[in-house]
Amino acid sequence: MRIPPRITTLGGAAALLSALLVGGPVVTAATADPASVGSICYSALPTQAHDTLRLIAAGGPFPYSQDGSVFQNREGVLPKQNTGYYHEYTVITPGSPTRGARRVVTGDRVREDYYTSDHYATFDLIDRGC
Repeated sequence: MRIPPRITTLGGAAALLSALLVGGPVVTAATADPASVGSICYSALPTQAHDTLRLIAAGGPFPYSQDGSVFQNREGVLPKQNTGYYHEYTVITPGSPTRGARRVVTGDRVREDYYTSDHYATFDLIDRGC
């Protein structure tokens, strides 16, 4: 399983350098369409999402083989990026016999983590500052 690299945030120069090296557009989490991506406080997430974020930071182990796979953003809700930029991880739903609908989707930039509780219909950028 591939754990996505995270690019440290050094400001606009780092974003530009990253875009030039990777060949992608200069896009940050802040450029997401406000109508399609909301925001959620870290403290407002379900405890299982906290567990998932801790596992991501530790590099696993993850409960499902699909965790860490490339998220294609087919729905087009998240900011447009090159394939391989986003990765998805399961947020366990207590009592569900399946993976359920909850996920954390990470971008390659540090602290670019999105939460969805409705299987990719809507996303909230996780705000750790509130």
